[in-house]
Amino acid sequence: MTFSEKLQKARKNKKLTQAELAEKIGVTARSIQNYELGARYPKRDILDRICKTLGVRIETLVGSEDFLGIVEAEDGIEGAASAKQLLKCAGALFAGGELSDEDKDKVMLALQKIYWKEKEKSMKADGKKRGK
Repeated sequence: MTFSEKLQKARKNKKLTQAELAEKIGVTARSIQNYELGARYPKRDILDRICKTLGVRIETLVGSEDFLGIVEAEDGIEGAASAKQLLKCAGALFAGGELSDEDKDKVMLALQKIYWKEKEKSMKADGKKRGK
């Protein structure tokens, strides 16, 4: 399922119309319609509000197939191009590179550590922005 399909399903499970969800998260009904049509992806802050309102985790709505669209919504075309290049390089590294399975595992662990470290930094920065 795509992000748009998952969003629509989660919204309907909460028995909300597009207009009701839009009002609850502070966007237009047209925005929700565009998300559900797959024409646009919400920016991160809006995605967070959607998840909170629908009572779902972000991972429930966003799969790897939606990654580039969400990066583009958040960081623009240049960000999406960089992310696409990163995915291409990672795919080549794991598919046909000369790394042993053990080294591939080490690369994955290193990427995970970087991810969690940056996520923690982001959460702290968000807390400071909100005055916490």
